[in-house]
Amino acid sequence: MRDRITAFLVLLPSLVAVGIFVYGFIGQNLYVSLTDWGKNPAQALAQRPELHFVGLANYRELFTGFVDVRFRQSAVNLIFFTFFFMAGSLGLGLLLAVALDQSPKGEGFFRTVFLFPMALSFVVTGTIWRWLLQPQGGVNVLPTLFGLPPLSFPWLTTREQVLVFDWNQLPFYTALVVGLVFLYVAYRAHREGERKRRLFALLSGGVLLLWAFAFGPRVHLLPYPEPHGFSLALVGVILAAVWQMSGYTMALYLAGLRGIPVEVLEAAKVDGASPWQTYRYVILPLLAPITLSAMIVLGHIALKIFDLIFAMAGLDYAPTDVPAIYMYLLAFRGNQFAKGAAIGILLLLLVALVVIPYLASQLRKEVRR
Repeated sequence: MRDRITAFLVLLPSLVAVGIFVYGFIGQNLYVSLTDWGKNPAQALAQRPELHFVGLANYRELFTGFVDVRFRQSAVNLIFFTFFFMAGSLGLGLLLAVALDQSPKGEGFFRTVFLFPMALSFVVTGTIWRWLLQPQGGVNVLPTLFGLPPLSFPWLTTREQVLVFDWNQLPFYTALVVGLVFLYVAYRAHREGERKRRLFALLSGGVLLLWAFAFGPRVHLLPYPEPHGFSLALVGVILAAVWQMSGYTMALYLAGLRGIPVEVLEAAKVDGASPWQTYRYVILPLLAPITLSAMIVLGHIALKIFDLIFAMAGLDYAPTDVPAIYMYLLAFRGNQFAKGAAIGILLLLLVALVVIPYLASQLRKEVRR
């Protein structure tokens, strides 16, 4: 009992600090997002502004308001950036790890070279890649070294979009994607023999898919079509982000490859497995926990991305916007603090959707042990 009291007293200052400066400020931010702070310019910067409770009006305006079309494009940009950033970092990191796992000559040198970008800040990376992606220099003039004409791709300055869809289709696509994720969770639960989780995930996925196909196309967020898509100006930003973080995933995968027991690989060879089959059916499944951990870290970074885009494209270029950029513009340039706080809460929810399930699964595994 005495040891417990001592431990509690030692932890108490940290608990109080976290409670005030983390959860207290999150609660304050949530309250501000439910008010009209910033609607009246005369009250925006007042010493004691008069705040009126407006409920979810700020959130509704972000998703359906006429003037917040830039936020909606920034949300689409974030989705595409997160997907391509994670896929590029994981794929390139795995290829580098497999290559280094063959113990080539100069392995230590190459490992250091691949890991070095991770030591840089996103601001430094963004500045370097902004120089490299200048329309009249950098990457575009590389073909001239081989006697070929220079490239003409504008990189960070293009306004072209691909994979364009109507914003009114967002409820349908959201329910479809989440429903498929639940079905995958049900499949994994079935493989692991967890009956309750399988039934819950299967029921949730079925309901979402049924709603998506039965009612999703009829739900319209706006009274008019509003096209959004993957802005090609983000290609350069994705390349820079992948360049920086692929070394991190390489280190994780290399440690995982070196940790696979030799007996397992030899057993696969004895069973007649080809090198490709060994990777497909033995090595990659054993690397699945590492892949999941890397996805959580990369997804967390992608959802909060700000400094890399700030350094590469600035704050005022809409094709490369992400919600964090737009939040900064609304709150600290437009003095619309309530709407900026609402974007902050949305980003917090997105990060929580990524991190909390992972932490819950890890805790569940520890309890089983």
